[in-house]
Amino acid sequence: MPKPLIALVDGEHHPPAVREALDRLDPLATVFCGGEEKLSPGPLEGHYGRPVETDPEAALRRLAPEAKAVVDLADEPALPASAKLRLAALALHLGLRFESPGLQLDPPRYEPVDFGGPKLAVIGTGKRTGKTAVAGHWASLLRERDPVIVCMGRGGPREPELIEPPVTLDDLLALGRAGRHAASDHLEDAALAGVRTVGCRRVGGGLSGAPAYSNFAAGAALAAGLQPGVLIFEGSGACIPPVESDRTVCVVGAGAGEPLTDYRLLRADLVLAQEGTAAPPGALRFALRAEPVEPLPAGARLAAFTAGAPIEAAVTSTALARRAELARDLDRAAAEGCEVWLCELKAAAIDTVAARAAREGARVVFLRNRPVGLDDDLDAALVRLWADA
Repeated sequence: MPKPLIALVDGEHHPPAVREALDRLDPLATVFCGGEEKLSPGPLEGHYGRPVETDPEAALRRLAPEAKAVVDLADEPALPASAKLRLAALALHLGLRFESPGLQLDPPRYEPVDFGGPKLAVIGTGKRTGKTAVAGHWASLLRERDPVIVCMGRGGPREPELIEPPVTLDDLLALGRAGRHAASDHLEDAALAGVRTVGCRRVGGGLSGAPAYSNFAAGAALAAGLQPGVLIFEGSGACIPPVESDRTVCVVGAGAGEPLTDYRLLRADLVLAQEGTAAPPGALRFALRAEPVEPLPAGARLAAFTAGAPIEAAVTSTALARRAELARDLDRAAAEGCEVWLCELKAAAIDTVAARAAREGARVVFLRNRPVGLDDDLDAALVRLWADA
């Protein structure tokens, strides 16, 4: 009986060599990925001694219910690394293991969450794509449904931590003095979106978005026990929350994508592409608009500290994640006599910027990044996705 494997082959190999390998492998199906250098005239079935499929993506989708793995016997130029990774992404999305020489990728495991309401996820293709802004905004749109956001981060708490709003600057400074990472995403969500959040920790991130370690499943269970109306699971960097969700938004940011970006896009029910990014087909383009969370005093001299977005002010720094450069910018803000320091709640916002502002007698006002649709109504798209969950 054939093994539950799908074998990928090409015409750049001498057919008898491939046929011998297939005889040993005895796959459920053989899929031809192109190339003709070593193929003589005649049907593929004659060359390989078995039925052969010629559309790799269609074959994987059709055969996935019967198969367990995809085994790669092909090579460049017919199947270069980029094409292998696209097929690997599809295989993982279909629940299949992908095996290539020197590489084995297993489908990520998503733990069930005992919760009867909608479970929504926000994931991204990398760091600084706007996931936290989108998750917080989505929660604010659903505020009457009593949402709870579950986050994971590189600096998250050892045990899942529930945060109840309001969260003040003094609260965050106290956490920083206690040695905590006081700009974790769950603290940002609670402070800026004003909803309950649960913070979790993760370490590492695999090519398919699985963390090496996280306590996210326990955090999701804690959030479900609060009996909210909606759960929103927020990814970290390119890591995907390792729990089951009903609907997923994938945020595509600027810069190079991850090797298995396609896997994240395949998981998504809605793709958002940040302004200035090459938008995948069907993506909704959006921009992040930085805005103070409270009114600014008229005529105040401003300094602005962000993780990347420039803000008009007497002193502007985009170095929140680059501490050596940030130290110089803080000195400039102090020397310029800036009275109000605008700051994104990220990276070194609390332990460095807010702490220095307190010593200088400057007032700190947080910046919220508000997502705004460029070609379509982003708010309506997010609400529709929740309604369909």
